[in-house]
Amino acid sequence: MSATISPAAVADGGFGWLRQATTLVPTDKLPALAEAQVDAYRVAEPFPHVVIDNLLDPAMLDEVLAVFPDQQAPFWQRFRSDRETKLALDKESLVPVPIRLLLYSLNSAPFLDFLERLTGIDGLIPDSHWDGGGLHQIQRDGMLAVHADFNSNKRTHLDRRLNLLLYLNKDWKPEFGGDLELWNRDMTTCVKKIAPVFNRMVIFSTTDYTYHGHPDRLTCPPDRSRKSLALYYYSNGRPDGQRSGSHSTLFVRRPGDTFKSNFQRRLTPRMPKFLSRLFK
Repeated sequence: MSATISPAAVADGGFGWLRQATTLVPTDKLPALAEAQVDAYRVAEPFPHVVIDNLLDPAMLDEVLAVFPDQQAPFWQRFRSDRETKLALDKESLVPVPIRLLLYSLNSAPFLDFLERLTGIDGLIPDSHWDGGGLHQIQRDGMLAVHADFNSNKRTHLDRRLNLLLYLNKDWKPEFGGDLELWNRDMTTCVKKIAPVFNRMVIFSTTDYTYHGHPDRLTCPPDRSRKSLALYYYSNGRPDGQRSGSHSTLFVRRPGDTFKSNFQRRLTPRMPKFLSRLFK
């Protein structure tokens, strides 16, 4: 599948939904939606979040899905370890035009206003570089261990405050797996599972303890994958109770998981072998 859409293709009529649209997000609905969900967002467990279904025009998302790059495309970043097996794409020039336009819209002023009303976080700043975000794709047998996200942007030094995930998986069956899991702070309980179904948006606050992931390996057919768009939002500073030193992704273990945590990975290379066995 082609990674880009030419201007000629746009002019040729392949984007009827775009010619008729004034915006790719329903800005007229956003103030009321924020008002309706603000209390639920604030008290949600195990950390503030909201699940919004069918906010976006399904015809527009069909166009987005139609140009979503194939699993075999050579430009995907490929992550493979005991903690994550996934594909990622955040290079703007390789993102197909319909997807690029949607990502722009989700970083627009009207949508930022909506996010501020919904979450109570003032002064949100989008990441125009999509560092760590953009397009994500998980193939059969792929997974992403439970984790808390990196807390500051290396390029801008801003504080990461919100995640937005938009799922693009039509006819996704429960037996395929891939639910987004939200875990409590002491990692004893998965409090919520969210199926990654088409036109489902998940928005949640990010701190050092907003543990989430899809840690069980996908069992979808080989020709299917778990597709999503990811956007992150920042602020210049954060509440004192949420401050910590800058860190990368903090992977944590569920009961029964065997991979090494970030702390163990840093510590065990410096230990004698007989001591390092204690931290396996």
